[in-house]
Amino acid sequence: MVEALIIVLIVRNRGFMDKILKKVLKRIEDAGFEAYLVGGFVRDYLLGKKTKDIDICTNALPKDLHKLFNNSIVNKYGGIKFTLKNYNIEITTYREELKYDKRKPIELNYINDLKEDIKRRDFTINSICMDKFEKVIDLVNGVEDLNNQIIRMNGDIKKRLEEDPLRILRAIRFACVLNFGIDSSLYEAIKNNYELVKTLSNDRIKSELNKILLNPNFMKGLELLKEFKILDLLNFIYDDITYVKDICGMWAQIETPENFTFTKQENRNIINIRQIVKKGKIDNNILFDYGLYNSLIAGEILNINPKTINKMFNKLPIQFKEDLKISSEEIMQIKNIKPGEKIKKIKEHLIRKILAGELKNNNKEIVKYLKNK
Repeated sequence: MVEALIIVLIVRNRGFMDKILKKVLKRIEDAGFEAYLVGGFVRDYLLGKKTKDIDICTNALPKDLHKLFNNSIVNKYGGIKFTLKNYNIEITTYREELKYDKRKPIELNYINDLKEDIKRRDFTINSICMDKFEKVIDLVNGVEDLNNQIIRMNGDIKKRLEEDPLRILRAIRFACVLNFGIDSSLYEAIKNNYELVKTLSNDRIKSELNKILLNPNFMKGLELLKEFKILDLLNFIYDDITYVKDICGMWAQIETPENFTFTKQENRNIINIRQIVKKGKIDNNILFDYGLYNSLIAGEILNINPKTINKMFNKLPIQFKEDLKISSEEIMQIKNIKPGEKIKKIKEHLIRKILAGELKNNNKEIVKYLKNK
């Protein structure tokens, strides 16, 4: 077992860890190994918050872990992950990362020393451990940094940032989400090495920025990104941003480079939300053209009550093109025309009339209208 560690018993949150997690730790220990909760769960535990993402570190090797939890999936670093009840659990063997390539550890060595394993972790507040008795094991003064609300890097700061520049964005993200300050040495190191962010893939950048933008304290994150010149580096521009809980709604308020990574659906939603916001209103035509989802997000940015938008949508005389009460065949017969763009234009004309309240979405009414026009 681990000896000569700083062990602090946290009384204020006793009983917070549920039986499921204790059983997972006990199963590993009963097999003759050490096992500790580490990282975000412990950090949030000490802050009085709950989380469902669980990291466990142990001196058990991956092959031992897979035998103990045979429903698990082996991850790319040899650890295992599985879902248990509402928890997403990842268990990794103590290790040291010997070599990085393109910001990813490509050579690692399994070890039998918790203290050495802790050294590879990024920030002190993410390096605190906890056993099944809810005793907190703090080797790097992480509890003190939590109490002082400081983001501090483990080890040689410049080296750690060069190993993986994502740590720059993670420091900013934690400062934003936790509303903490950044340690002065780390602050200066980021200031002097911010251009390392440019070596990251768009996917990794986007993943961290999503977490910043989805937090109500997002402005702190954006201000730090601006202070460190990272926004200029990435060619992101924003003016006023209204907080919404939808990530497409947040990105719609930021000008990004054309090559920035969005899925086709995200891109479509972002463009639609921007167009609605530019129009500055929600009416029947906008609800029909852009749909309820985009209208609700844009309405939130425009400070329009969502109940009003939902009510408007439910009262639409026609909500989707498929709801038009006349077929293409009927139109061709009535107007004596062939299939083609003209059918599409006639349908569009009918829909606009219906949305304006000038025509009922009723087959007889539509037929009569077409015959007389």
